[in-house]
Amino acid sequence: LMLGYMNAAAYAKTITENRVTFYSRSRNELWTKGETSGNYLNVVDIKADCDNDTLLITVIPEGPTCHTGSESCFADVTNKGFLYRLEQTIDDKIEQDDPKSYTNTLYKRGINKVAQKVGEEAVELVIEAKDNDDNLFKNEAADLLYHFLILLKAKNIKLAAVEDILAERNKDK
Repeated sequence: LMLGYMNAAAYAKTITENRVTFYSRSRNELWTKGETSGNYLNVVDIKADCDNDTLLITVIPEGPTCHTGSESCFADVTNKGFLYRLEQTIDDKIEQDDPKSYTNTLYKRGINKVAQKVGEEAVELVIEAKDNDDNLFKNEAADLLYHFLILLKAKNIKLAAVEDILAERNKDK
């Protein structure tokens, strides 16, 4: 993720070359992302906003997007982003139908077995909460969260739907 400025010439060059080109206001010149680093941004799609004054360009990056070496100029991947990637990983494991995959095997056993496993992990978390080993507690919390995501999949509910409910409950607080 990055933010850059374009003028008409930068936009035209982006369209022609299928690589993102920006306009540097400080240097008063065009620059193609990756021309010095090799980390080009290859255009997949370009969409304008409702006022037609902002572009959202979807790209396939060739290497890190930011000059610092990060995939984003704004920050490294957030924990929220990780949970959504984990949800996608669970979906992928189930769709690949690998009989050696623990996730897929549990999912195939049906919602009752998945729900039972979530209950077991919740009990283990509560037991660890009463002890003084924070490391074990965090590991059980991770297990519960992982199995909760499998249960959401079994119910055909996305994590975002649960997040929306939490956000709605807390919007006026």
